[in-house]
Formats: sequence, C-alpha cells, structure tokens
Amino acid sequence: MAEPRKHSVADLSPEQLHRRKEGVTNVRIHDAKGRTKSVAVEDLTEADKALAAEFGYTPVFKREFGYLAAFSFAVSISGTFSTIATTLIYPLEAGGSASAVWCWLISGSGCWLNLLGQVAGVASSEWGAAALLLAAISIGTDFNYQPTTGQTVAVMAGLTVLTGLVNSLSTYWMEKMTKNYVIFHVLVIITCSIALLALAQPSNGTPKHTAKYVFTDIHNVSGWTPNGWSFLFGFLSVSWTMTDYDATAHITEEIIEPEIKAPWAISMAMLFTYVVGWLFTIVLCFVMGDVDEILGSRIAQPVAQIFFNVLGKAGGIVFTLCAFFIIKFVTFTAMQALGRTVFAFSRDRLVPFSNIWTKILPMTGTPILAVWICVFWCIAINLIGLGSYTAILGVFNVTAIALDWSYCIPIFCKIMFGKFQPGPWHLGKFGWWINVWACIWTLFVSIIFVMPVVMPATAANMNYAIVYLAGILGFSTLYWYVQGRKFYTGPLIEAEVDMGVEGERSSEEGMQREKKLAEENRQQEV
Repeated sequence: MAEPRKHSVADLSPEQLHRRKEGVTNVRIHDAKGRTKSVAVEDLTEADKALAAEFGYTPVFKREFGYLAAFSFAVSISGTFSTIATTLIYPLEAGGSASAVWCWLISGSGCWLNLLGQVAGVASSEWGAAALLLAAISIGTDFNYQPTTGQTVAVMAGLTVLTGLVNSLSTYWMEKMTKNYVIFHVLVIITCSIALLALAQPSNGTPKHTAKYVFTDIHNVSGWTPNGWSFLFGFLSVSWTMTDYDATAHITEEIIEPEIKAPWAISMAMLFTYVVGWLFTIVLCFVMGDVDEILGSRIAQPVAQIFFNVLGKAGGIVFTLCAFFIIKFVTFTAMQALGRTVFAFSRDRLVPFSNIWTKILPMTGTPILAVWICVFWCIAINLIGLGSYTAILGVFNVTAIALDWSYCIPIFCKIMFGKFQPGPWHLGKFGWWINVWACIWTLFVSIIFVMPVVMPATAANMNYAIVYLAGILGFSTLYWYVQGRKFYTGPLIEAEVDMGVEGERSSEEGMQREKKLAEENRQQEV
C-alpha cells in the first residue's frame, strides 16, 4: 500500500492551504501528554470532522459540555441577578423606574473589537465583583467601613487572579462547575424576589410603589434634556447584561454536538435573560423606595442598598453575597471564553507573539498562557480606576459597543454579499430581516453608549468609552499594516494531515466508535 503523504503547515504552499479541506482523510493529533497519533477523519465525532477536514484545525480541547452545561454556561455570561445589581444606577439616574422597566422591554425587540469587548467585559465584571463584596462587608459593619477606590482595585486584582487559577483547570472541572450554576442562579432570583415583595410593607417602613409609578415615573437627575433622550440611557444596564452572548461559541471545541447545542444554548439563555431580567427589574422598582436615597447610598450600590432597606442587615448581606458569587461565576465563564478567543486568534497568527499563546498545558489541556495574559490585561485596565473612577466606568460602556460591533461586521457582510452557508440551526426566511434590524439597532444604541451619562460634561464625568474604542482600533490598524498583512492570508492548517490515501481504519469501525461516543455522552448528560 502506498505510504500516506503527510503535510504540516510549513510543507504546504498557499494554494494548498486554501484547498486544505479537499482530500483530508487522516489527522495527526497531539494529545495533552504530548503524544502524537494519526486518526482517521471518519473516526472523529461530527464536530471534530468539520474542524479537521473543513477548517484544517487540530482538535485540541476535550468535548465535555452537553445541553445543560452549555445552557448554564450561556446563562452565566449574563449573570442577570448580579449584573442588574451593579448597573441599575444608570437607568435610575437617567429616567427613574420607567427607564429601568421599559428599556428592558424595548431591548428584547431590538476580531479586535470582539477581543476588546471580552477583555472589557471580564475587567468590568471583576470590578463589579469587588464592589459587591466590599458592599457586603460595609453592610456587615453597619456602614462604618467605607471602601476606598484603592481597596476596590486591590480586591479586584485578587479576584482576577482567582479567576485565572480556576481557568487553569481542565475542561472536565470547568464543565462540572458550570453544569449546576443555572439552578443556583434561578433559585437566588426566585427567593430574592419573593422575599422583597413579602417584606416591602408599610409596617417595615418600606412600602411598595404603585404600578403607575413603576411603569410611568420619570426621574431625571442626569442633567440631560429632554427627558425622552435621558430616558434612553437606561439601555446601558440592559445592554451590559445582555451582551457577550456569543461566549458559548468560543468554547464550541469543548461542546458535544456544537452545531446544535451551542446555538440552542445561546438562544435559550438570551430568552431566559430577557424575561427574567425584565421581571426582576420590575420587582426592584416596586420595592426600591425613594430613588434619591438609594442613589445616594454610602456604598454606591443601589441594589445592595435596596436589599438592606427591605430585608434588613442579614438579608442584605446574604443577597449581596449571592450577587457576588453569581458575578464571580460570570468572570469564570467569560475568562474561559476570552482565553479560547486569544488561543484561536493566535492559532491564525492574528495577535502579537501568537506562538506563545497557543501553548497547551499538558496536565490540564488548557491554553494556560492565553488565560494568564488575559488576567494581566484585565487587571491592567482596571488600574485606570486608581487615577479616575469616572474613566473606569467607560469600561462598562465599551463592553457592549465593542462586542455588538464585532457581531454586526459579519452580519453586515452577509447582508451585502450573501455568502452564507446555513448550518442545522438557522433563522430561515426571517434571517435577512433580523440581520438588518440587528445592524440598525446596534447603530442606534452605539450613539447612546459613547455619550456622556451626565451633563454638563467635564473631564471628570465624561464617558471614556470612545477613548478605549479609538485606542484599540488605532492599535489594530497599525499592527495590520506593520506586521499582520505580511503573513495573514486566512485561517491556517496547524495539524499534519494525510492526503489522498484511505485512513488507517475502516469506515465501519469509525461509525461504531462514533456510536459508542454518542452513547457515552448521552449517559453523561443523564
């Protein structure tokens, strides 16, 4: 029998690289222990077949995530309970209860940028986690302890390192931690809502607002006029909560049957976040009491102040800590997605020193250096807070802008050029209209996100999101002209492949193995 022809990236010409998916029958895979073996494409799962034969990538990560774990991962990215807790201040300042409630409802009908958005998302979540933890401590001391910006930054750095350590674990342990998160999250939201509605009584000094107040009251302390324009800043809270929803796509190499489970998880998680987030916001608006009082809270956390006012010291501490635990899980999963994004970009040589960030730790099978460079940059961004607290608030805003723009670029290209091959999960005949609306909506909210949230605007209160955006766009453009365009011609093969010769095992044997793997996966999910 003829000797199979083995090729690596260095052996293939540019034309062969672009024809890489033709005739691939075997893939040489390097496992977590550094061993190399030749595996027939027919012996791989369907997802790994596509990865190897169509895109030319070596399957690197172990597929551990099933339906529940993938859905839980997607839900955890939004962290509805905690992200509302850390961002409700925006709609309350801009338009009061009506802005908080209606911006949620309206929103539901509505490569470097993605990297910036993810880094900013993790960084802002770590800052929010530090703020919630210190708020719980402040409540525990009867507000005698007031955290400083320096203390917040120090706690944030420690929490970010913890996130890096968790993401240094194997996919197996990440799946186990992720799987039951959604159950905890749902239980917290339900118990907190019931407790708030039950204990918000005149006898406790915390009477509920009327439905008319909740849905129609405009309370504008932002300085913007008219009220209708100020009202729109309520979208800041919603968009920060309902963003980074593509994070599940970044771990598709770790999901079983990703072509179905990944888009299903994203769709269901967005529906969950939209409905539950809106209902929980309504609950908070019913029980929040005087808006000026909670906006003037000494701990600078309006929702934590609501917990304390309605539920007392013990209840305030418990649910503020619940919000802290939930947002920490947001950072765990967001960092997992961010690390995989850096790994994927490096695999295609899209970032500086890309050969470093693709290193896999044999013990865990994770891109360890990609994770820790992300930890470094998340801490570095938040150090801005030492100089200006206002500047760090721009990180919250740039998260939604950068991520939404990164989503709309391929959507816009699909609309303009029509080069799109639908997979097993797609929008059918409604897809084109939804794509158009996505681009229009993103353009609309982007205008809001770069505007100052209070007026008159000064250096001390301006929105610095536009500065972050300009910086990353400028750097990426410079990097492209200086180095990127010299070698980047599209996604590259990194695996060695055997071309033109039948694989080492028969197709029947491959089918048997795939059936066995599918059965094992079903048993794991049960």
